[in-house]
Amino acid sequence: MSLHSLTTQSNISALEQAKIELAACLRMAVVNQLDSGLDKHFTIAVPGRDDAYLVLPFGVPWSEARASELIIFNEAGQTLAGTGAVEISARCLQAPIHRITGAQVVLHSQQTWALALNLLENNRLVTACQTAAFFDQRIAYDDGPAGPVRTPAEGERLAACLGDKPILFMKNRGVLVTGGTLAQAFLRLYKLECVCRTQVLAMSTGQALQELSPEVIRMVNTPSPFDRHPRPVRERLFFAAMMRVVDRALPGYAN
Repeated sequence: MSLHSLTTQSNISALEQAKIELAACLRMAVVNQLDSGLDKHFTIAVPGRDDAYLVLPFGVPWSEARASELIIFNEAGQTLAGTGAVEISARCLQAPIHRITGAQVVLHSQQTWALALNLLENNRLVTACQTAAFFDQRIAYDDGPAGPVRTPAEGERLAACLGDKPILFMKNRGVLVTGGTLAQAFLRLYKLECVCRTQVLAMSTGQALQELSPEVIRMVNTPSPFDRHPRPVRERLFFAAMMRVVDRALPGYAN
């Protein structure tokens, strides 16, 4: 049964829907080669709460994510509902970022092309294509030490690095994307990988990148009065489309 059909039923609670969407999103990441096996985490604030979060229990690969297996945890690392334990980095990184920034969704990934860019001394995203223009002024950069996440202090430090930006580039560590909805956050993560791949490939030619002008960047980010698909609509349509792909490629997330 697909997410589209499930979410149109009135008997699906907000929590059940959130679980289905998160399990599906983890499988979306696998289909689009954005996953990190068992490591790194996608988390959502439990609907109606600001102190509890949904996550896949540690030890389950993203490709096997199921709504019924997701657990609810808090910043103390306690499993409040479900079976299994939260991995230390989800507790110490994701939870403080949720708490401090107010983000409903936090996606942490070491996807190949974004990580490749963040391995460079100069890891700044260059606005050399229209898709990259969507990220103008929306990325924060952490150039600090890339040590292991062992205490909530590291999550608090990264939240301070984020500030009011929705995306964090972490030198030698990957990327972190936040959002108000899972559809918004995942579209950001997906597009980010596309532009990082394009930039790394273009840089491999050894030629200088041609950046877009400030005027073009402004035009890209200015909504058109004739556009029937504003950004929130595009986010929902994209997520629904990815759901259909997952329904074919890796079904079973709603169980």
